[in-house]
Amino acid sequence: MTETPGYIQKIRADFPILQSKVHNKPLVYFDNAATTQKPNLVIERIKNYYEKQNANIHRGVHHLSQVSTQDYEDARIKIQHYIGASKSSEIIFTKGTTDGINLIASSFGALLKEGDEILISAMEHHSNIVPWQLLADAKKIELKIIPIAQDGTLLMEEFERLLTAKTKLVSITHISNTLGTINPIENIISKSHAFGAKVLVDGAQSIQHGEINVSTLDCDFFVFSGHKIFGPTGIGILYGKEQILDEMPPYQGGGDMIKSVSFEKTTFNELPFKFEAGTPNIVGGIALGSAIEYIESIDKQSAFEYEKNLLKFTEKELLKIDGLRIFGTAKEKTSLVSFNVGDIHPFDIGTLLDKQGIAVRTGHHCTQPLMDFYEIPGTLRASFSIYNTVEEVSQFLTALKRAISVLS
Repeated sequence: MTETPGYIQKIRADFPILQSKVHNKPLVYFDNAATTQKPNLVIERIKNYYEKQNANIHRGVHHLSQVSTQDYEDARIKIQHYIGASKSSEIIFTKGTTDGINLIASSFGALLKEGDEILISAMEHHSNIVPWQLLADAKKIELKIIPIAQDGTLLMEEFERLLTAKTKLVSITHISNTLGTINPIENIISKSHAFGAKVLVDGAQSIQHGEINVSTLDCDFFVFSGHKIFGPTGIGILYGKEQILDEMPPYQGGGDMIKSVSFEKTTFNELPFKFEAGTPNIVGGIALGSAIEYIESIDKQSAFEYEKNLLKFTEKELLKIDGLRIFGTAKEKTSLVSFNVGDIHPFDIGTLLDKQGIAVRTGHHCTQPLMDFYEIPGTLRASFSIYNTVEEVSQFLTALKRAISVLS
């Protein structure tokens, strides 16, 4: 790659923070796996909501409540269509990916019994480990771990060996937030269903890097966070198949999730409201709908392909640096590169990069078992989005080499 395409520069202009400076240096934002930046469309939608229509939703008869309710439910429909769900009632608003996984652990977990088994992989984020450990302790369920190879790919033969008639749920990341590995999710779903197991897909790192169709995937649950796809923080989505969601008890009790309440008995609301207790993050839901509008307005396929090419270019250039090791070398990967340089601590390099205006992530990335597997304290992680440029990669490489020379 020699220069950034014009359509990417056009996209970049929609994100005002990218014109910022850090330590008097132009900001190079390579921490998109942690959170993406927000386009003007989303920022203006949030501002407009609080300036012109702020009201609680679903029960108000007054104008502002009805307008806000309509916008909130319209956003649900936009998200339904974007991920290919068959019904808007299968779209549950949550606080984010972590909240969605905890909802499933609580509500689907209530249907499980002692001796049942849950499978997760060795590359999972802590949010897809800890809820299942808590459930396993509470209900004497066995939690099994799918091992990985050194290149960061799942050992599929081991996965198939672990599947049994006792397997009730396979909870798996679509794309590793540390390695960038794209897991063979269709194969995993098919093999799991053959044993009668349900499948939860953690889409936190895949939702912003490719087309998602939950109906085609045939997954039972899919979760993601709004802030990973140009929306606000504090809002996320749980997709679940209607039949399964109907069988699950509510996650929380309170307003909006009830049909009727007396001191003797409470009956619960229909989907999706059964799982949406209390006043929701109204503006978050509406602004997430705007984020979906934004990504639908661009040439998504070209942008996604550009991202992959930017990653390949970056990895090729990084490997020219003496002592640099990339963690996660799967053939099928996207969006990010994790690496270390010799014995230099990643935090030290990250600090010197920051002084040069380069934002990367350092640490264990909420995947401590993965760090133990590689016997390292952490990595540097550069993660890309559709607004990053070839020129930024060049600035990053120059800054990285300068940091290494100081620390060597």
